[in-house]
Amino acid sequence: MTPDIDQWRARGHFVAFGPYRVFCVDSAPEDRTRPVLVLIHGFPTASWDFAKVWPALAERFRVLAADMLGFGFSSKPRRHAYAIMEQADVIEAVVAHHDVGCYHVLAHDYGDTVAQELLARDNARPRGRIESVCFLNGGLFPETHRPRLIQRFLESPLGPVVSRFLNRRAFARSMTAVFGPDTPPSASELSAFWTLVAHEDGHRLAHELIHYVTDRRRHRARWVDALQNARCPLALIDGTADPVSGAHMVARYRELVGKGYVVELPGVGHYPQVEAPDLVLEHYARFLAGAGLATASDDR
Repeated sequence: MTPDIDQWRARGHFVAFGPYRVFCVDSAPEDRTRPVLVLIHGFPTASWDFAKVWPALAERFRVLAADMLGFGFSSKPRRHAYAIMEQADVIEAVVAHHDVGCYHVLAHDYGDTVAQELLARDNARPRGRIESVCFLNGGLFPETHRPRLIQRFLESPLGPVVSRFLNRRAFARSMTAVFGPDTPPSASELSAFWTLVAHEDGHRLAHELIHYVTDRRRHRARWVDALQNARCPLALIDGTADPVSGAHMVARYRELVGKGYVVELPGVGHYPQVEAPDLVLEHYARFLAGAGLATASDDR
């Protein structure tokens, strides 16, 4: 059963990251036999984004999910850089805390960029620890990212003012605009998303969290190289109705990377794991099977 936001919070625990606390959920803390899947969420929400696919994934993996710094139920320090490099450190700290060696990654949006940095680090190791990466909609290439108007304002000198006046109604309107026309978020989903964003007044930090757009431009060569030279299997599952990183991003991926399992979901927007969870699960299973990657259910 899909956990609601309160159930999700109740399942979680906190991991220390310097002076901060990182909220995590672990599907099987006592199970050291299952392959591990790390979920990396997007902007501006948090790990609950994966709630609809969590039960099925937890049947096949030990699943770890964390709210990155500044998101969800994790610490939200003010006047903080919120660099992608640090968020990759957060994920590595979570993995280390849970005594995980090798792991798979399923990432979305902002989390895609974090996963690219993790891949870059993994490519530099004598022996990689990442067994596969599956990307959902996200800005893998800065030249294909089509920011919404509110994102442009947040990145501008007006960002602090925009954050100050961000409210539930404006947030709901902005979120709904990136979903597919036939798969809009429900009122309860929008309420949960807002709970995550507004926790500890996190909506006032939007102009600081948007720093990732600059990071993508600055580190483009490193993060595109991470895809092109990845040593593990890659997949891209993309909702093509997404105005931010839809069909146009997939075309660029085919052009620059051209490998791995690539599938387009017509009519689905920016949040495929929320809008079409069954399709995401179906294609993720096909990707794993095609890459010869065993999971717990394969051994039954």
